[in-house]
Amino acid sequence: MIGRLKGIIADKESDGAVVDVNGVGYAVSLPLNTLAALPPLNESVVLWIHTHVREEELRLFGFESKQDRTAFRTLLKISGVGPKVALAVIGALNGPELVQAVQTADTKRLSSIPGIGKKTAERMILELGGKLDFAKDAAGESGGLGGVFTELDSALKNLGFKPPVVSKVLNEVKAESAENATFEELLRKSLALLRSK
Repeated sequence: MIGRLKGIIADKESDGAVVDVNGVGYAVSLPLNTLAALPPLNESVVLWIHTHVREEELRLFGFESKQDRTAFRTLLKISGVGPKVALAVIGALNGPELVQAVQTADTKRLSSIPGIGKKTAERMILELGGKLDFAKDAAGESGGLGGVFTELDSALKNLGFKPPVVSKVLNEVKAESAENATFEELLRKSLALLRSK
């Protein structure tokens, strides 16, 4: 598996670049933000690589940071999200921005990305909650349940639920949740209670 490439930009295309490493040219697909930040031709570059292997296809996806690569890999685990859509997401939102969009349940921002509809955006919020490895560092998340409930409150209001109802449900969830409950678990529980009311 290739995890990182350091080489010279030999060619640029609309969806990626060819990186020359000791005479071997690696074709790497890139998100738009990484593509835009590439140095000029014949200059050196370092990319964090995800090697995507399918039956008869091997593709390299490159990112400016390990955070973006982690976000890409996590997106691939979501049902209905393939490499093309995951690349579009990372091209529109870098790792920390994706964490913020998920934690605040910003379906509007997520569904504005080509290939992401409202249902996929909602599924991303549910499935990504608490799963992005760098979430605490990137979003400056405060420890303990207090910080998580502040995020939950914001996320549920962004989904359109009324503030008084959100407060009531969060108090119920808080009372019956373990100290180490994840954002995803708490969000699922909160949504289940809200829909039953």
